[in-house]
Amino acid sequence: MADQQEPVFHIQRVYLKDCSLEQPNSPDILREEAQPSVDIQLGVDAKNIADGMYEVSVTATVHTQIKDRTVFLVEVTQAGIFEIRHLSDEQIAPVLGIGCPQIVYPYLRGNVADLVQRAGFPPVHLSEINFQSMYEQQQAQAAQAVVQ
Repeated sequence: MADQQEPVFHIQRVYLKDCSLEQPNSPDILREEAQPSVDIQLGVDAKNIADGMYEVSVTATVHTQIKDRTVFLVEVTQAGIFEIRHLSDEQIAPVLGIGCPQIVYPYLRGNVADLVQRAGFPPVHLSEINFQSMYEQQQAQAAQAVVQ
C-alpha cells in the first residue's frame, strides 16, 4: 500500500505540436543589406488532460525585421505529455512550471534552429532558459495582481 503513494513521474511523449514560418516580404527583403532586429518571445502552458496526465507546452515566437518589414516570423510549440501522480498541488505546480519545460525546451530549440535554417537563413539559437527563475517571476506577478 505504501508504494501506491510514492510519487510518479513519467514522460509519455515529447512532440512538435505546432509550427509555422512566414516570409511575407520575400524575395525583395532578402536583398536588403541592413542587419535585422530579432525579437524572441517564450511562453509555457500546462493543462491537465486526464487523471494524472498533463500536457506541458513551450512556445517560441521569433520575429525578425529590417526597419518595419518582416524578414521572417517563426512560431513553434513543442509539447510533452507527462504522467504525474501522488503529489500535492503545491508540489505539482513547480514540476509543471519548471521540470517539464526543462525537458521539452531542448527539442524546441532544435526545431526552431532547423526550421529557420531550412528557410534559408542562419539558424537562430535560442538561449538557455532558467525555468525556475521564470516560474518564480510568474508567481510573483500573479501574487501582485491579486494584491491590486
